[in-house]
Order: sequence, then C-alpha cells, then structure tokens
Amino acid sequence: MRVITFEEPGHVRVGLESPAPIVPGSVRIRTIYSGVSAGTELTAYRGTNPYLNRKWDTERRLFVEGRTHAYPLTGWGYQEVGEVVEAAPDVADPPVGSLVWGIWGHRAEAVLPADKLVGHVLPPGSDPLGGVFARVGAIALNAVHAADIHLGDQIAVFGQGVIGLLATRLAVLSGARVVAADAIADRLELARRFGAAETFDVAAGSVAEFMRKRVEGADTVIELSGTHLGLHEAIRTVRKGGRVVAAGFYQGDGVGLRLGEEFHHNQVQLVSSQIGGVASWLSHRWDVERLQRTFMELVHRGEVEVAELITHVVPVERAAEAFDLLDKHQSEVLQLVFQFEE
Repeated sequence: MRVITFEEPGHVRVGLESPAPIVPGSVRIRTIYSGVSAGTELTAYRGTNPYLNRKWDTERRLFVEGRTHAYPLTGWGYQEVGEVVEAAPDVADPPVGSLVWGIWGHRAEAVLPADKLVGHVLPPGSDPLGGVFARVGAIALNAVHAADIHLGDQIAVFGQGVIGLLATRLAVLSGARVVAADAIADRLELARRFGAAETFDVAAGSVAEFMRKRVEGADTVIELSGTHLGLHEAIRTVRKGGRVVAAGFYQGDGVGLRLGEEFHHNQVQLVSSQIGGVASWLSHRWDVERLQRTFMELVHRGEVEVAELITHVVPVERAAEAFDLLDKHQSEVLQLVFQFEE
C-alpha cells in the first residue's frame, strides 16, 4: 500500500506499508485523491515545523525543550477523498461504495472508525475532487468566524493562496466588503471572481496607506500570508481598535514585527485562529466538525466554487517532484492534489 514519507528535510519517498485489519466499528477506505496543504506540509518538508524542534506539552499547552515528531514522517496530509470498500459487520453508515471525505494522510488506503465519517458522504454525482477542500475550507471559515464580521464591514484578506481565496469568498458571503491583497496577479484575478470588491498588489506599495485613502482603515484584517512582515502590515492596516486575525502558520522568529508601533498606539486586537479549535465565544455552538460540514454544504450548493483552485493533479508516484515544485516555485501552484487511482 503506497504512502508518502518525508525521510528528512527535502527528501520525499513513496514507499509501501501493510494494510490495517478491519475491526468492529470500522471501515476500509481506498484513497482516490489527497490534497496538499502547502503551508503546513512545507514546514515538514523544510524542517521548520515547531514539532520537529520543540516538544508540545499537551497538558500544560506549552512548547518545551525536546521534540514532538522526528523523521521519517509518514502519512502527513489532511485532505483526503476515497471510496468505502469494506465495512465491519456492525457498520451500516457510511455504506460500502460511498465516496467520503476525511483525514487519513497521503496513503492509498486507511481503516478508520465509521463514526468519524458519518455526514462525510459526497452527494451522488458530485466531483470527488471537491472533497479535498473540507479541511482547508474549515480553516478559512474558522478565520472568518474569528473576524466577527458584520454586514458592511470593511475587510482586508492578506494572502490569496487557497485558504486566503476561500476566506475572501466566505467573508463576502458573510456581508463584508473585501479588499484582497497578494503579489500574484492570477490570484488577485481569482479573488475578484470570488467576490472581492477591490484587489491590491502588495508589491506596489502599502495596503495600510491604500485602505486609509478610502476609509479610516479596515475594520478587520484576516492575515493568511504566513509572514511576519505580512502580519505587521495587517496591524498597520486596521483602524484604531480594529482586529487582526492571525491565521497563517508563522515560522521562526518574528523579524519585521514591530509591536511598539501601530499595534501599541492604535490598540489593535490580535486574535489567533487555528483549526485545533473554534473561536472561544462560539465554542458552545460550533466545533471543527460543524465547520467542515458547513463548508462542504456551501460547496455542494454551488456557493463556493472550488474547482478553479486546483492547478495540479499529480500521480502519487511523482510526490518528490511535486514537493520540490512547491518548495521552489510555490507561486506557480494553488491546490496540488495527489491522485491514487485512475
């Protein structure tokens, strides 16, 4: 059974692992597609992920000396779609033959608890490629919820990669007027098709100054560039008392993040959004499962068009080549998907 492994930084191998046995309450899924979340997975490919250099203490919720994971890293990935090909005798849902989305990593097959897949069945006739967006869509929706958007709010979304484009679309659906910021022209064009009222090429100047020529500043910025310079500019862009939702996965030291400037003087709210949980003020109503299902409902209703985001469908055998492309030419790729079956 094929599985993708990061052997060490910069080295990817497609190897084999033994199939797991069916146990009571489980189903066997044969993978059709597995999407790459470039931001997260490049941290494993490059060796910059904090789990590789620090130990995450789950009880105290602190990073401490040590490390959480070590190479080789097998089966990373959290955007999978497959067919249920076998079920334990005590399982009726999801039925054998159904297509499901979920998380089981870049591997050709997985045995999962059936109850983790209830509500994850793709409607008949739907394109299975759409299922790879459930998790990244939930990440975008989580950030939009953390932004606490109100009808008519002036919002900027920094970074128009896959998650940034989805956040742009979801913010528009929530009633915001969105300015989408990025340095890649094709992504800005997609942002306009996703409903952005205006776009801004960050290579051309300051988003903060651009926004202040139109309004007093953004009410909220959703920061998804994942760079500390982007986060600093996001802080500069919001009005006094405005909110910045930091939803990017920032690596290393915060060079360029000068908290004694606009952050301090404009009393900016800085809120972290991470898919490990929902915004605290919504936790009595929302959870990550609801985020995922809600996003997929929007896809099935045609309110979010995800097909345009897929730029590369690559046979899994070419995984090493695919990660090299992402590492060295990330601007050329939006959503890359591994194909496990014809």
